[in-house]
Order: sequence, then structure tokens, then C-alpha cells
Amino acid sequence: MPVDGFGEYILLTNFAYYVDRFAERFDCRITGTDRPMQAATNDDGLTIVNFGIGTANAATIMDLLTARQPAGVLFLGKCGGLKHSTEIGHFILPIAAIRGEGTSNDYFPPEVPALPSFKLHKFVSDRIVARGLEYRTGVVYTTNRRVWEHDQEFLARLRRLTAIGIDMETATLFIVGHANRISRGALLLVSDVPFHPQGIKTEESDAQVTAEWSDVHLDIGIEAMTQIAREGEPIKHFTF
Repeated sequence: MPVDGFGEYILLTNFAYYVDRFAERFDCRITGTDRPMQAATNDDGLTIVNFGIGTANAATIMDLLTARQPAGVLFLGKCGGLKHSTEIGHFILPIAAIRGEGTSNDYFPPEVPALPSFKLHKFVSDRIVARGLEYRTGVVYTTNRRVWEHDQEFLARLRRLTAIGIDMETATLFIVGHANRISRGALLLVSDVPFHPQGIKTEESDAQVTAEWSDVHLDIGIEAMTQIAREGEPIKHFTF
């Protein structure tokens, strides 16, 4: 997709399904179906990109988006719930992310917190509440590890960190967005509860979460970013 094909507001996801549903809803063309990152833009100037999985891809897409300098970016991802209050199908609107992945260290020292843009999250929160849905706020932990659910030492460390969820992209997206002066946020869908053996993600359980919650997840993202574009004042990035 050429740079001028991207809208001013961007939805990021890890799933081709989200891009397909977006294109169906707005009857728009998907670019790059034969390449790693598929994208589509609707008539309102909202673009969705499937950037893949993991922190390397998260950093890459946030660097590539500097060519467009979007007004706002919202990540629609899945995460593991780490608290008794976070059940499968719940939404998490993270107030921060712990940088356990290492990739973000190439952009800022470890002491710099990985934070979203508050004003963007306010619009997302409003859309969730308008639908009568519950959501959780808290800190999520971002890791590069793909298989860790049976590592007792790692699980014990997660408990000490008191994070509400765990994923593989959020901290990197927040930090690289900060480095590139891109307003950013994340709305995470709890797809598994890995502290419990019966809650570890399987192909079947993930398919069920997708069937029951992915369309709502996508709809909230579309509504929030469209509302920002129509009604919101600019989301300013402060320079220190």
C-alpha cells in the first residue's frame, strides 16, 4: 500500500481475520494478501494492519508508520489473564506495560515506562461503556517468550509483578510509539488464563474466543477511532 493509501488513524492487529472482517464491513480492498502485513483502508480514512506476532514486528510496524505519521494508533490484541478478576472474554485497557521483552531497550533505557496515550484510551473506554460491557484496567507484562506456561520460576515471577495480563506486543508498541511521537493505545481481549492448567490456550479455546468476541473487539476499535477522527481534538505528544 502506498503511503497516501493509509488513513490518519490506524488499527493494528495480529490476525488476518480482523482485516477480512473490516474489509467485508466497509467493502474495501485488502492490500498485500500475498505478503506478511495485510492492510485495508475504509472511506472514513481508518486503516487496519495485520502486522503479525511478536515484539520485532511490533517495533517494525511502528517504525514504518512514521512515513505516515498517523494521528492515532490502536492495537487490538489478545492476552493471557493473570488475575482471578480477568476471565476469558474480558477486555483489558492497559494503563502501562512492563518491558519484559528487551526489544524496546533499543529505543529507550529500561527506566522509561511504556505508557499509552490517555486521551486515546478515554475514547475507547467510552465506547466499551456505551455497549454495556465491563473492562479491566491495570499493567500488562510483555514478553518475547512464546511457551512459558509450565515454567514455574517464570510463573512465580509473574505473580510477584502483579500484572493483570501478559502479551507479546503492547510494551514495544507503547515505547516505539513514544520514540516516534505517535499517539497509541491498546485494547486487549483475554483469550486464556494461563495460571490454571485448564485455562491454557488451545486451538479449540482460541477458536471459541474468536467466534464469540472478536467481532465486538473489532467494532469497539472501529467506533473509538472513528469517533476520535470526527469529534476529538488532536492527541498531542509532549516533548521532553
